[in-house]
Amino acid sequence: MLRLPRFSYLRPGSVAEAAQMLSEHGSRARLVAGGTDLLPKMKRGQMEPEILVGLGHLDELRRVRGNVDGGFDIGAGVTLSEVIAHPQLGAAYPGYVRAAALVSSPALRNAGTIGGNLCVDTRCNYYDESFEWRQAVGFCMKKGGDVCRVAPAFTRCRAIASSDTAPVAIALGATVVLVGPEGEREVPVASMYQDDGKFYLTKADDEVLTTLRLPDPGRWRSSYVKVRSRDSIDFPVVGVAVALQMTGPVVDACRIVLTAVASQPLDVSDVAEPMLGRELDDAVIREVAAKAAKPAKPLDNADLSYVWRKRITSKAIEQAIREAGSLDQAR
Repeated sequence: MLRLPRFSYLRPGSVAEAAQMLSEHGSRARLVAGGTDLLPKMKRGQMEPEILVGLGHLDELRRVRGNVDGGFDIGAGVTLSEVIAHPQLGAAYPGYVRAAALVSSPALRNAGTIGGNLCVDTRCNYYDESFEWRQAVGFCMKKGGDVCRVAPAFTRCRAIASSDTAPVAIALGATVVLVGPEGEREVPVASMYQDDGKFYLTKADDEVLTTLRLPDPGRWRSSYVKVRSRDSIDFPVVGVAVALQMTGPVVDACRIVLTAVASQPLDVSDVAEPMLGRELDDAVIREVAAKAAKPAKPLDNADLSYVWRKRITSKAIEQAIREAGSLDQAR
């Protein structure tokens, strides 16, 4: 049985105090809320913090409320299960709630938080293994080594983005509120990520993600399609978020964001132009899906073959567009 290593636990009285603790202790400290990603990786020696700064007890992170712009502010400590059960969120953002419902298993959704899922670690076949397995192959660039085992010629880690909720939040134009020792700032969710499997988050190490701010849905319809090896538990082999703005059956705007095909969520919305100003039909959906799948570059960093993953990416995009454009989402 894998056991947690020893660590100190700090219980801040506020988000601002948590940020100050992170600043004070530097790389020795990490935040923990649900712990569904962090704690297993501590057991496997992938993450080795000496100090955990707890957030789960902070009421300021556990609220869902409407904002003045007609959207919703969701506290980063709200669990995925709470998002799924929230009737107003389900009506306004079906794609986001669907993504939350497809994360892992019911037990982990009860503990995992929306802030944690936005910040969830990248994954890779050469990284998500026991210490002994990784030691036997010589470790990798993401932890303990200096070579990316997926693509040795590359100078950066090729581990892939694994958040289900991030691509939908990006497609919906959401922002996040970050609190650090110097104060608060609001940034687009899309700007939180960069295409590096090791240094995949752009937020400062001493910043705390406090709020996901979803804008007024207006006429936007959203969907999320996840492909994985099993119907539960697994991370995505590919995930597709689609948001469509429509006037009746005519598409006015479209956003498409992929996950699990790069080290960051991949926005391919620019290929959707053939759909704009016209009604959806099979031919245009297939055309856009084929173009949207081209930037996806699956490598040997997840299960299943490259050829199959490329093919299924296009099919998943088709399905997501059809679901977002379905009449039962019309309001």
